[in-house]
Amino acid sequence: MRKIIAALRVSVDGFIKGPKGEVDWVDTWEDLFDLLPQIDTCIVGRRMYPGHKQYWGAMLANPKGASKGEIAFARFTERTPHIVLSKTLDKVTWKNTQIVRDIKEIRRMKQLPGKDMYAVGGATLVGSLMNQRLIDELRLVVYPIVLGGGTALFKDVNKRHALKFVGVKPLASGLVRLTYST
Repeated sequence: MRKIIAALRVSVDGFIKGPKGEVDWVDTWEDLFDLLPQIDTCIVGRRMYPGHKQYWGAMLANPKGASKGEIAFARFTERTPHIVLSKTLDKVTWKNTQIVRDIKEIRRMKQLPGKDMYAVGGATLVGSLMNQRLIDELRLVVYPIVLGGGTALFKDVNKRHALKFVGVKPLASGLVRLTYST
């Protein structure tokens, strides 16, 4: 069975966005999670989808100033199927993207053959998937910053989840990647 891996950047105090929704503390959006060889599907939430599509599409159109890792991830997003979990979104315009209305469909898709699936975010999507016990692995890149408020990573999780430590990896610039299984 495929795994669903939630992989997110988070501040030391547990926020994925600052008090005004800012993510200016994230210095790169390349794959710090070592996911690309392992996944063949991305899952995004309704609120994240427009920005995700716009950001990576713009990077492909004009890669000036982007790192090699960011360009590689932009190319990956362009060719990789995306699932948008939404009950209200009317349409998607990005190729290889479909809307899924019910989380039960994500559970069904998890049973299909293929590589693992990447729950890109945001917090509401990750919370919904965790509440339904659909997240198999959690990879967090912890940034050495205290935001003091904002969007908490687990703001929508409504059940206790015991996690099993898998590993830790120090990264450049004081970043640390933590990996847990659920």
